[in-house]
Amino acid sequence: MSTRIRRILVAIRDLHHPPRLELRKAAEIARAAKAAVELFHVVDVPVRSDRPATGTNPHARSQLNKADQRLGSFARMPFFHGLKVTHHTNCDYPPHEAIIRRATKTRADLVIVATRTRGVAGRLFLRNTDWELIRQCPCPLLLVKSARSYANSVVLAAVDPFHTHSKPADLDARLLDFGSSVAHLFKGSLHVFHAFMPMVSLVPMPSAALAVVPPEAEEAYVELVESELNRLASSAGVPPRGRHLHMGVVASELCATAKSTRASMVVMGAVSRSALRRIFIGSTAEAALDKLTCDVLVLKPAGFRSSVGAREFKESRTSAAVAA
Repeated sequence: MSTRIRRILVAIRDLHHPPRLELRKAAEIARAAKAAVELFHVVDVPVRSDRPATGTNPHARSQLNKADQRLGSFARMPFFHGLKVTHHTNCDYPPHEAIIRRATKTRADLVIVATRTRGVAGRLFLRNTDWELIRQCPCPLLLVKSARSYANSVVLAAVDPFHTHSKPADLDARLLDFGSSVAHLFKGSLHVFHAFMPMVSLVPMPSAALAVVPPEAEEAYVELVESELNRLASSAGVPPRGRHLHMGVVASELCATAKSTRASMVVMGAVSRSALRRIFIGSTAEAALDKLTCDVLVLKPAGFRSSVGAREFKESRTSAAVAA
C-alpha cells in the first residue's frame, strides 16, 4: 500500500446540525489508517485580500468563538474515542478557497465534505462549492453521500484507459493506487470500471449524413478497449471478476455498476481545464455525482497545482480535543 492517509481535514458547513455522517466516516478512516483528524469551519464573511486581519470586526470574533465551541462539542463525540482530534475556524471567503487554503497549510492527505443540503438556495450554493473543490482541491476529496460502512466493501475505480479529454496518463494509476489502499485498509476489494461509446458516435460526419461502421471495425474497437482495461486492471492486481466494461453513457453505466456491486466508494479523477472544456467535463461529473448514492473520492493528476492563493488571518481559533 503506497498511499498513506495521516491527516484528515473535515470541512463542516452547518454548525447547527451535527454532521454525524461525515464525522463518522472521518472517524472510521482515521481509526483504520491511524490518522489525525481536524474539524474545520469557515466564517464565510467577505474578506478583502489587502487586509490580513479581521480582528477589528466584533461580529466575526463572536462567530469564531461560537464556532470554536461547537466544533469542540463535535470533537468529543463518542465515535472519536481514542483518536487525535483538533479543530480550527477562521474568517475567509469564499468557502471553497478557505477549505483549500487550510488543507494546503495542514498538508492534509484527505479532505472530507458532505453533499447533503437544505432548501433550494442552499442546494445551489453547496453544489457550486462542491464543484469548485472538485476542480481546485489539490489533495484527495471525499464527498460523503451514504451511511454505508467501508468495512469489507467494494471500492470502484472509474478509469479512462484512452485518456479521453486529454487526461494525464498517470491519473489512472493514481486512481487504482488510492482505491487499492482504501480497499486494503478496510479488508475490501478493488474493482475497476470503464464505459465507452459505440464507435459510430466517434466518427465525425456532416449533420445530414449517417455514419456506417463495419461490424468488424466495431468488434476490433471493443477488443482494443477491453485489452486496455485488462492491462490496467492486471497492473493493479484486480481479478477478472472485478473488471467492469460497459458500452454506454458514463454517468448512467457508472451508477448502475456501483449499485450492482454494492460499492461503498467510487474513485474518480478530475482535471481543471479551459472554460469551454470545463463545462463539458463538469457536466459529466455533476451528472454522476447527482446519481451516485455511494461516497465519491475525487483525485487530481500528480503535480496538480491549485490556483487558490495562500493568505493568513490573525483572527482564527485552533484547539486540540483529546477524545475521552
